Amino acid sequence: MIPRSISLPILMMAMAAVAVAEDWPEWRGKGRTGVWDEDGIVQRFPPGGLAYTWRTPVRGGYSGPAVAGGRVFVTDYEPGEGLRGTERALCLDEGTGRVLWTREWQVDQAGTQPTWAIGPRATPTVDGALVYVLGTMGDLLALSVKTGEVAWRKSFQQDYGTGVPAWGMTGAPIVVDDLLIAVVGGGDGAFVVGFSKTTGEEVWRALSSEHGQGYSAPLLIERGGVRQLIVWHPVAVSSLDPATGRVLWEQPFEVRLCVATPVFDGEHLLVSSFFNGSMMLGLSDDPPAARVLWRGQSDSEIDTDGLHALITTPVIDAMHVYGICSYGQLRALEVSSGVRVWESQQAVGEKARWASGFIVRQGKRYFINTDRGDLVIARLTPEGYVEIDRTRLIEPTTSGGGRRELKAVHWSHPAYANGHIIVRNDREIVRASLLSSTRADE
Repeated sequence: MIPRSISLPILMMAMAAVAVAEDWPEWRGKGRTGVWDEDGIVQRFPPGGLAYTWRTPVRGGYSGPAVAGGRVFVTDYEPGEGLRGTERALCLDEGTGRVLWTREWQVDQAGTQPTWAIGPRATPTVDGALVYVLGTMGDLLALSVKTGEVAWRKSFQQDYGTGVPAWGMTGAPIVVDDLLIAVVGGGDGAFVVGFSKTTGEEVWRALSSEHGQGYSAPLLIERGGVRQLIVWHPVAVSSLDPATGRVLWEQPFEVRLCVATPVFDGEHLLVSSFFNGSMMLGLSDDPPAARVLWRGQSDSEIDTDGLHALITTPVIDAMHVYGICSYGQLRALEVSSGVRVWESQQAVGEKARWASGFIVRQGKRYFINTDRGDLVIARLTPEGYVEIDRTRLIEPTTSGGGRRELKAVHWSHPAYANGHIIVRNDREIVRASLLSSTRADE
């Protein structure tokens, strides 16, 4: 038996170790904020590069991994004849990368862009005993976390008459209380649908799909004690009551592409589009409402006046917005006015159409994984971009449309979980340590 004088410190150390660990259960992490709250993380990368704890083969796909309860969830695609093939959900052991189970379904990607028809886009959403996966063509499956057995399933095309957009279904569904809420894009007012998360029964539907689909994932925010589901689509930003689907407010904003996730900082809500630039809303309460603080005036991907994001969700940090623009320019804007403060090509490197990276805040600095396969640690400040370190993360394997120096890109968001980064391309999913030497020895 361990003496009391020894067991108490050991217990406190164990509790501290548990306190700093953190899962990554959905798109952009818990709450979809793109924030990694763990401490004990490296200040600089090891001189020899990252230490990978495992590598597991996977097939094609853009979807990032989700991590919860010691398991990793990801989706992929095996091509067949033409645009037909097999999509899969995979569950891996977080510590070893061993595949615990798989679940397959057949798809026909006719109607999507053939160049990018390589697999699912949406990151799985994990909630308790179930994981929810969304396929390229609108197959929504609720699967047992332990076994992969199907709890319930929907086909957006068959059940709701959804017209799948050219880049496929990308908006990862979100869990709110007892509901799983998804951007369905269906007819008869079923652009957004709230399902029972345990049975799949429809509880409510909201918004028209006449304006087209869009690609942005829904976001849950709270303002003035009122929770709001934010849905950005091609003609407006809509705020819904997540319990009923009732529209709380809408702000018109017609765009050609809505991909990046809306960003909320407690008072401001930002959306940013590749062609049409950004719009900043100021949110008020009692009753919930929104007003336009500023919006960009350019509808050009080249002659840009502020920030024209594509797949890179920007960040709001104090009084500034940081994001990656249409040709890979990392830019800083004033929150209050949208005025550009600086821009830098250093983070992404290549100045090319759709050049991008995913930005995650960790303490007072940021991790950026670029579409050239690098992982960067940087500080984003009002004075400029400060690169702390850079290392190779993963090989780009996805076609860049023939306009890129490397001929391939990496467009999958990593998971940052329990001191590690987990990331995939079209050949493998890997896990690498980002623990500082002190925490790694614990």
